[in-house]
This record gives sequence, structure tokens and C-alpha cells, in this order.
Amino acid sequence: MEKVLGFGGLFFRAAAPEKLAQWYLDHLGIDMVPATEDGQPWMASGGPTVFAPFAADTTYFTAEKSVMINFRVARLEAMLAQLEKAGIACTRLDDLPGIGKFAHLHDPEGNPIELWEPEA
Repeated sequence: MEKVLGFGGLFFRAAAPEKLAQWYLDHLGIDMVPATEDGQPWMASGGPTVFAPFAADTTYFTAEKSVMINFRVARLEAMLAQLEKAGIACTRLDDLPGIGKFAHLHDPEGNPIELWEPEA
């Protein structure tokens, strides 16, 4: 059986797409979609990717949104300090032994984001 290799992109609606793309670049280091044929898209580092449908009534993330974006990070505490210095509110969650460290935040349009530092 052929299997997909990973996510090729994440596409979602935004009220101000250019402004939101700039926020992701400025605060999370995610390169914008290339505007020229020689431009490069964001190149994610290899590592685990979780694909997890949640129950429709989950309280794990904002009820008004049907998707939460999870990003792997190398050093969660350093990322949180960087975001908080920029005035971005973050909530540190309890560690999950065997899985890693987690935090939640929202982008400027209210989309929920989870940061995950996988356990080594």
C-alpha cells in the first residue's frame, strides 16, 4: 500500500492572509509561500507528526475553530520566552511523560496553536 510521506502544506482561510503570514514568519519562523519560482517554502525539520481527529465536543482547544495547528519545537521554554517578550500570551500545559512538553497560544485571528517539544 502506498502511504503519504507527511504534510505537504496546511491551508486555511484568513481575514488578512498577508498580515497573518507575516506574523507566523516574525514569531514562529515559518517562511511565507514563495512569490517567485526560485523562492523556497518553509522546510520543516524531520521528526514525529501526529494526525489526531478529536471528538466534536473536545475542550482541548477553542470550540469556535475546527482545527488546532501543532508545531514541534526544539526548546519550548526558549520559544515561550520569545513569544511572551513579543506580547503574545501563552499557556504552559502539564508535561506528558514519554510524549513531551506543551503550550497553547492563538494567532492574531484566533486560530489555536499548540507548541510541542517532543521528549528525547
